[in-house]
Amino acid sequence: MEWQPDEQGLQQVLQLLKDSQSPNTATQRAVQQKLEQLNQFPDFNNYLIFVLTRLKTEDEPTRSLSGLILKNNVKAHYQNFPPAVADFIKQECLNNIGDPSPLIRATIGILITTITSKGELQTWPELLPQLCNLLNSEDYNTCEGSFGALQKICEDSSELLESDALNRPLNIMIPKFLQFFKHCSPKIRSHAIACVNQFIIGRAQALMDNIDTFIESLFALATDEDSEVRKNVCRALVMLLEVRIDRLIPHMHSIIQYMLQRTQDPDENVSLEACEFWLTLAEQPICKEVLSGHLVQLIPILVNGMKYSEIDIILLKGDVEEDEAVPDSEQDIKPRFHKSRTVTLQHEGGEGEEGEDIDEDDDDDDDTLSDWNLRKCSAAALDVLANVFRDELLPHLLPLLKGLLFSPDWVIKESGILVLGAIAEGCMQGMVPYLPELLPHLIACLCDKKALVRSIACWTLSRYAHWVVSQPPDSHLKPLMTELLKRILDGNKRVQEAACSAFATLEEEACTELVPYLSFILDTLVFAFGKYQHKNLLILYDAIGTLADSVGHHLNQPEYIQKLMPPLIAKWNELKDEDKDLFPLLECLSSVATALQSGFLPYCEPVYQRCVTLVQKTLAQAMMYNQHPDQYEAPDKDFMIVALDLLSGLAEGLGGSVDQLVARSNIMTLLFQCMQDPMPEVRQSSFALLGDLTKACFPHVKPCIAEFMPILGLNLNPEFISVCNNATWAIGEIAMQMGSDMQPYVGLVLNNLVEIINRPNTPKTLLENTAITIGRLGYVCPQEVSPMLQQFIRPWCTSLRNIRDNEEKDSAFRGICMMIGVNPAGVVQDFIFFCDAVASWVSPKDDLRDMFYKILHGFKDQVGEENWQQFSEQFPPLLKERLSACYGV
Repeated sequence: MEWQPDEQGLQQVLQLLKDSQSPNTATQRAVQQKLEQLNQFPDFNNYLIFVLTRLKTEDEPTRSLSGLILKNNVKAHYQNFPPAVADFIKQECLNNIGDPSPLIRATIGILITTITSKGELQTWPELLPQLCNLLNSEDYNTCEGSFGALQKICEDSSELLESDALNRPLNIMIPKFLQFFKHCSPKIRSHAIACVNQFIIGRAQALMDNIDTFIESLFALATDEDSEVRKNVCRALVMLLEVRIDRLIPHMHSIIQYMLQRTQDPDENVSLEACEFWLTLAEQPICKEVLSGHLVQLIPILVNGMKYSEIDIILLKGDVEEDEAVPDSEQDIKPRFHKSRTVTLQHEGGEGEEGEDIDEDDDDDDDTLSDWNLRKCSAAALDVLANVFRDELLPHLLPLLKGLLFSPDWVIKESGILVLGAIAEGCMQGMVPYLPELLPHLIACLCDKKALVRSIACWTLSRYAHWVVSQPPDSHLKPLMTELLKRILDGNKRVQEAACSAFATLEEEACTELVPYLSFILDTLVFAFGKYQHKNLLILYDAIGTLADSVGHHLNQPEYIQKLMPPLIAKWNELKDEDKDLFPLLECLSSVATALQSGFLPYCEPVYQRCVTLVQKTLAQAMMYNQHPDQYEAPDKDFMIVALDLLSGLAEGLGGSVDQLVARSNIMTLLFQCMQDPMPEVRQSSFALLGDLTKACFPHVKPCIAEFMPILGLNLNPEFISVCNNATWAIGEIAMQMGSDMQPYVGLVLNNLVEIINRPNTPKTLLENTAITIGRLGYVCPQEVSPMLQQFIRPWCTSLRNIRDNEEKDSAFRGICMMIGVNPAGVVQDFIFFCDAVASWVSPKDDLRDMFYKILHGFKDQVGEENWQQFSEQFPPLLKERLSACYGV
């Protein structure tokens, strides 16, 4: 007997569906409660599918809604559906996939793919054969509905379709889809390409076996009159470029010609897909070879795509010049991610290098329209192509640029400024001769009457900051800084944001060049505090923090502290412990505390106390959540991470002055818990703080060492690079404080450290910190560490040769010298590496130089003059020169 609904039950369900379309929140709440009650009845879901597939008298939105509620039930409780209910739903879906209404067909398709994503592809063996069969139907609706469902299944379950679990259905499906590329209906052609496209990136075998047919069929559809079909053809070619470029190379000339046309397609969905082609091609090794002949056509097309469209200007309120008094809506504010502290070393010829992660945030600045659009894609493509072709791009660009930059139409002028910014990285060399006259023009654009021109000028100028700083300060730095500071106080919020970000970039490049202007800079930044709405305040904190990082202790002047600290502390007091705005403010204060050092003392107590409270609250909340996950929410651990990092900044800035604060708090107990937190970022920040407290006030750390060392040993796991890096660094700092008392703990950590320094592909920062720590352990416990000398001496020497002379390098090299004293045989085979590392010192302290001298001469005397001559023949000339000049060998 087939299931039939009870009339009264059906009316109840229909009433519920009508109510749920009401805008009234009270009604909505009642609907939710009623739904939960009805879900207790196993055949409630039969009613829902019945309304969707059989009640043709009802209006379509109600029927579709019934299907969507059923979809949510499938998602939440499918495993509890009685088999009869599940079978009824599946049968109804397949019988009605050809419903005359496109909305109902699409809803059934969504329902089918939701059931399959619940692991039902295996237990519904007739689904794929039936859908593929229905594609042959004479009835358009049935064919289109089946294709729609198949496209959704291909999107959601592409990997499963490839696997043996299902007897490889793709071997049948892909040839079948390819037949439909020639179908008379554009909608069906489009579905067919979209289905096959799901399998390109995964290189599905069934597709690879038919790759030539696929590519020929795509070419046949190249000039299809339907824009959705053209979009899918472009998308396919872009993906094939990544995975099967070998098959495209023979046709590359005509594909490029085609993509040049499509990048100008009147339908922006098509032109955007086509524009991705240039981004992908730029990453391929053959880019230069296949594209150089086409630059003359491509560059004008990309430049043309970089103009704001009319819709962009409406969305960006391009005609609103002053909006600084309008409060921000909360959804405009992107979530910020705090980047936990990673300890790095200073390198030769540059500041301390950033960790392994490269900042990706300097792309085009109109990211409030965070959707990817043709303008952004064109700018990104020009940027990457500038990096491939370098100055070869300029002959195609420069003739265009003049017309753009001096155009009376602001939209065109704006796009010209964006072009200049996009090529800054790749074409810097070739642009240098033009910069002396271009910069004043760009600086003048900072005063343009259109806000969107002012904001893009900020971004483009920041891309040339490096060059500006390399010139005499009066020529460009001073005028640029003066104008950017005015823009920070612009009446337009987008300009404020762009100016603040650009100024932060300028600060990073200029560093101490800014010291003469500090008073003027601080006046501006502090004035902005009283003026900014919510979103830009967060960027302002960043500009202040970067300023502190850039000028360091020069900020520690009473007049500067008087300007800067009161507004920061006022904000600090205003924010509640639960407010996420604390993140950027804490980061900013951390930079300020490190820069001000003793100047921060008057403010440190309340800041310190609050950080400890934030850590304590988060730990307590995490504990409650772990015990009763149904009653408590999981805490946002970022509060704890940012607080730990600010405590690190205080310890680093205040040094011994934190002693009293640590003595009066339970931070060591909290740290013990944080070091064992399951979340890597929490452990990473904990170990950074442990190292900083070890340097600043070791007497408070020492009683905990016996408990802490085993935890540090466990965290020497290079899978978590930053955790491992900070734990390694902390062990080295502890060793320097412990001296020979470190002996019982060497065994806990040494083997792991030696393993890490010998691992291939270990990031540079981690290698350097590992080498320093091994050297420091050897310095305090040479007897324990030197037996392993031979196992680490070569990577040890190579990883430290590029580090600047500093305290850390000094202690590590003393350790190596002491270990060589105990176990000279351990270094014999790799002595040339030791010589090279010694030569990397510019000016070692006298007693360290003596240690080097003794080892070099001891080795020379040991092997005899003749052998030494032969040995030193292998030295590169520079090394030979340095050793003979500094050490007389």
